Amino acid sequence: MTETQDIATTAEAEEAAILPRLYEVHTEDAACEGLDCVPDVLNHPVTGKSAAQWAYERLILYIQNFEKQLDGEHEVAMGFTGSEAGVLRIEGMGYFDPDILTFYGTDLDGSKTQMVQHVSQLNVMLRAVSKPRKEDHARRIGFRLAEHLEEGGDASPQAE
Repeated sequence: MTETQDIATTAEAEEAAILPRLYEVHTEDAACEGLDCVPDVLNHPVTGKSAAQWAYERLILYIQNFEKQLDGEHEVAMGFTGSEAGVLRIEGMGYFDPDILTFYGTDLDGSKTQMVQHVSQLNVMLRAVSKPRKEDHARRIGFRLAEHLEEGGDASPQAE
């Protein structure tokens, strides 16, 4: 028995070849496959985006999805693997075209921290850490970053 395949025009095939793709499977939920898993703001051709912008946008998606799994007592932090930088409680993120990402926050001792990293060296680990003060609400940076993208805050020339 053979599976039927959707017939696509040449234009549809070309567009599908340059759009972002995502596929994940987790133990607790259904598989996430294709553009339905990617927010609309990221469903644009990769061409025309710098390596920094493309990495920035995808990291937002990963941070946001990680935060969905956290309880109200934890926030997302980022560990920079392969370095002595330690763990950074994420308070901001940005990019500088064509190839630099910047992470802002505090380390686990409360010291202000900024990490500047070339996209070719990007190798991070998302980590749940306890809120600094029990009485505060857990901050969700991923949702704020995604909201900023949806409002056109992608730092592209037309957004300035």
